[in-house]
Amino acid sequence: MTEDPLERIEREERERKEKKGPRTLMAILAAIALALAGTLGYMLYQRSALVKDLEGEKQELARQMVDLQNDFNTLNSDYESINHQLDTSREQVAMLIEKLSKTEATNRAKIRQYEKELGTLRAIMKGYIVQIDSLNTLNKRLTADAAAARKEAAESRRANEELTAQVENLSSQVNAGKVLKARAISLVGHYSNDKPGDRHSRVRYMVANLSLVENSLADRGPVRVYVRVKDPEGLLLINNESVDFMANGVPLQATASREVDYEGSEVDMSIYINDTGEFVKGVYTLEVYTEKGPLGRAECMLR
Repeated sequence: MTEDPLERIEREERERKEKKGPRTLMAILAAIALALAGTLGYMLYQRSALVKDLEGEKQELARQMVDLQNDFNTLNSDYESINHQLDTSREQVAMLIEKLSKTEATNRAKIRQYEKELGTLRAIMKGYIVQIDSLNTLNKRLTADAAAARKEAAESRRANEELTAQVENLSSQVNAGKVLKARAISLVGHYSNDKPGDRHSRVRYMVANLSLVENSLADRGPVRVYVRVKDPEGLLLINNESVDFMANGVPLQATASREVDYEGSEVDMSIYINDTGEFVKGVYTLEVYTEKGPLGRAECMLR
């Protein structure tokens, strides 16, 4: 039986369409798969680049922490309270470095938290620097003021002593002319290397210096000079050289004494104060006597 030409054409068209459908679907699916593969590859590349950037940021943050740690280690102070605070801050920096080393670079929340803590510690360190500089400046100013006050007091005492000597000489030529006087009275601390100094922790002994003034009317012969040194609490310093004596009829105890031969000319002399125990911070008072009465006094400040 011969197939009708129109039916044959319709049949072939149906068969062609039936074959074309699966091929088109496969092409579409292949195109989708290729697009997905490209997208996935791009995302992986982006992620790799991001992770690399985050690792770089973490390393830079670690470097900044180490720099701050070195800055804290080189920062020193003469003040105990500040040193205690510095130790606490050093521990905080060390703990921050340790926490960062254990944190993944991709943990953005933790990394940002550590950046804030680092900024806080930087601000704290700047505060320490300002505080230490201020205290050092204040200490220098107070030291200079104390030195100026001591100098002014010494000059005032010398002026008063000279004025007193002049008044006494004018009031009675006979009696005043025979009275032995002293000038340039001073008390100085000395270190173990025999150099003078005023740091109480280093002072090992003190020296009382004075000059017996020239007096042609004064009695000639041996004269014993007694010194009384009192600590900042007003207690007399004594040692195995301490002696009792009478000053113009008043019984007193001397820290130390020395005898010189006085022939009317000026005599410079020094009296050493040894083995009286440790020295403390404050003002020490020196009183100088002979058996006829006081010669003068001076002060020495140990810091």
